[in-house]
Order: sequence, then C-alpha cells, then structure tokens
Amino acid sequence: MSDHPALHAAARSGAPVICLYVLDEGAGRALGGAARWWLAQSLRALGADIAAHGGSLVLRKGSAASVIPEVARETGAGAVHWNEIAQAPHQLVEKQLETALARLGVDSQSFPGDLLVQPSAIRNKEGRGLRVFTPFWRRVLSLGDPPKPLPAPKELRPGPKIASDRLESWQLEPSKPDWAGGLRESWTPGEASARARLRDFLKHTVHTYAGDRDRPDRQSTSGLSPHLRFGELSPRQIWHAARFAAAANPGLGSGIDKFLSELGWREFCRHLLHDHPNLATENLQTNFDDFPWKADKKALTAWQRGRTGYPIVDAGMRELWHTGVMHNRVRMVVASFLVKHLLIDWRDGEAWFWDTLVDADAGSNPANWQWVAGCGADAAPYFRVFNPVLQGEKFDREGAYVRRWLPELKDMPAKLIHQPWQATPIELASAGVTLGKTYPQPLIDHARGRERALAAYAKIRKG
Repeated sequence: MSDHPALHAAARSGAPVICLYVLDEGAGRALGGAARWWLAQSLRALGADIAAHGGSLVLRKGSAASVIPEVARETGAGAVHWNEIAQAPHQLVEKQLETALARLGVDSQSFPGDLLVQPSAIRNKEGRGLRVFTPFWRRVLSLGDPPKPLPAPKELRPGPKIASDRLESWQLEPSKPDWAGGLRESWTPGEASARARLRDFLKHTVHTYAGDRDRPDRQSTSGLSPHLRFGELSPRQIWHAARFAAAANPGLGSGIDKFLSELGWREFCRHLLHDHPNLATENLQTNFDDFPWKADKKALTAWQRGRTGYPIVDAGMRELWHTGVMHNRVRMVVASFLVKHLLIDWRDGEAWFWDTLVDADAGSNPANWQWVAGCGADAAPYFRVFNPVLQGEKFDREGAYVRRWLPELKDMPAKLIHQPWQATPIELASAGVTLGKTYPQPLIDHARGRERALAAYAKIRKG
C-alpha cells in the first residue's frame, strides 16, 4: 500500500474508496505457474493490509476494460484511479478505460508508479529509446533522484459492499499435484516481507554486494526481485532507501552504486519492452532470424530437469524448480549452455523461465535471454561462450552451491565437483558417484559445444 500513487490520491480525496483488483488474463502475457502462486499469496497479504486500514479488497476476473466501468456503474463511483504500466497491452486497456469511463461521466486519472523514469524522458535524437545500457543509465542518473515514495494511507473510508470473487475460485495455486512446497518454504510474499528484506539487505549485505554478488555459494543478493515484480515494493522505495543508507554510511557507496545499477538494468529492460512489445518472441537483432537452432526435445528436457552433466548448470536448474528463483550469475551460465552448447532456441529457455520463476518479468526475462543469446540490446557477443566448469570453479570455489542442490555430489572433492567426469574410478567410488547412473555424463563436451556454436554463428554472419 506504500508508494501507491493511485491509492494515495484516492484516499486523500476524502471519498469512500473501493480497492479493486482485476485478473485480466487477456491483457499482456499470461502468468506462468510460479508467478500465479506468488500472485495468490500477494493478494492475500494485500487484502489483509487493506482491511487493517478500514477498507476491503474486491476481486473480479475478466477484461479490465469492461469490469472496471461495470464496477464504477454499480457503485456510482465519481472517479477511477490507477497506476499506469508502460507496456503496449496495458496502454491499450488504459485508452479503452478512459473512453468507457468518460461515457459514464466518471473522471479517471492514471499515475506513474512502476518506473524510475518514464520512457518518454529517455530518447535519442531520432526520438527512439536507447539500446545500450551505459548511456541509458547515465541519462537516468543525470535526471537526479526520482520523486520520494508516498506513505500508505492512514485510513481508508470504506465504499459500498459489493460482490467479490473468492480468490480460491481463480485456481492460481497448484493442487494436483501441489508442486509449490519449495516456494512456500523459500518465500513470504507481501509488502511487509518486502520491506523487511530491503532493510536487512541494506543493513547486513550491501557492504559486500559489489564483490560477492556473483557468488551463488553466499547469501549476497537482495532477494527483492519478486517483490518488485509484483509491486509489493516500488523502484522509488528501493532507490531512496539505498541512497539514505549510503548517506548514513559512506562506506557502503560502492555496494549501493552497484545495487542501484542492477535496479537500472530492470528499468532498461522495461524501457526496451515499451519500445519492442514483442521482446519475448522476436530477435532485436534481425540477423539472428536465420540462426540454425536445433529442435532437441531430449536435450531441452535434460536441461529443464537439471540433468545436463554439468554441476553448476544442474544446480541452478534445481534451485529454480525448488525456490522459483536462480542466482543471477548462474542464470547467465545455464542460459548460455542452452543456446550455445545445445543450440536450442533462446525462446524455449525464456518460456521455461517464464513458467518457473516467481520473479518472471515481462521485460527482464526476455531481454536477459536475448542478451545471453547475442541477439538483444547491448548483447554479449555470441562468441562469448561460458565454460560451465570454469564458471563453477571461479564462483563456487568449494562447491557449496553445487552440494546444496545436487546432494548426489555432496562427497565429491572440491577440485572435482565441477567436472566429476575427470575423477578416477576410485575417487568416484569414494564419493558414491556412478556416472551415467547416480549423476549423468555431460550432454556435450565443452570444446565441442563451443565449436558448434561458433560454426552456427559464422553461418548467419556470412548471410
């Protein structure tokens, strides 16, 4: 409820307030399974927060462009307020809403609330958005601090009681089978949890963030991405809390700056999505339209299940399935392995992440996949092929991350845990590992995979 400009304006008007959430599955991309689970928990938390302030949360399912005017007519509302989302499907709904409400004689007003800076403020000389991050972030920083976050309303005057859907009727949570046990174990959705995570991160972790953020074997990141994804915390709240922490303790400066640049990358991806609504399906660099991807369902399934034979890749995929997130460094490694070692279309990987990530963001998820594949904005060059063994040895030196998610390798010595196929029969037996049975052989040799990737890239360069 904090830093919600639309709610803030409605409460300040002094009029009764109806808090309405519409599940519109036709506006924008349908949520994946993990995100649907998070949404259910988030709505429960939001409903409790609103009730504590004197109001109630009304749930309706359907087209927002139809449902919201219906509720306005049903209740005799004098005005409708919402926070805008700078994405094409949502902007279309906004235009339809404004027209429908105007016909009813109902005032409407939208408020910026999802970004640090509106896309219209970051344009090049031709009026287009920037496609390289560094100049983009420099421009954002040059605009100074974003507006300070707004407080939650002290009290909400309740509106008339109207019918509300039962949250359970939306069937957002899995039941048969119930695969969300790991999500429940890992997360507490809601604004209170989000604010507590931010406080703890700035107090205990940010001082080592710049140096440790690439270490999946350490608790070195904020864990805020799903809270930010679902609006439980706004980018303005994060920005100002971080700046306040840096002002209070100048020694945190480098960690804070790096942390805010990651918030900037989320902003950059959102701006890309504003300019390229088909970011999840179309290569930003069209020369990749002819890339010779391989349709290999067996390899794709092995990757999804964490059975590639490369421990850092498999640990990441198993972390994803259990917790709904994956460490950012490992996300890059597993994505690179799929599109380069296996030559599987980045869209297949993006779709799997979209379904299994609790922080699946319509901008960041496809933009990051395109970055790794080499076909996106400010993309890593395609010939940069991560070596999963070296990545594991560099960022999970003792193998703690691999041991956590691959218990079948827990007794492998650190020098071999990222390449168990190099172990002698005695070393494997001592660790209780039988390659091909308790743990798979590598799907492909790294050198061979890199060679294939470069050969495929050479084909589109010639074209």
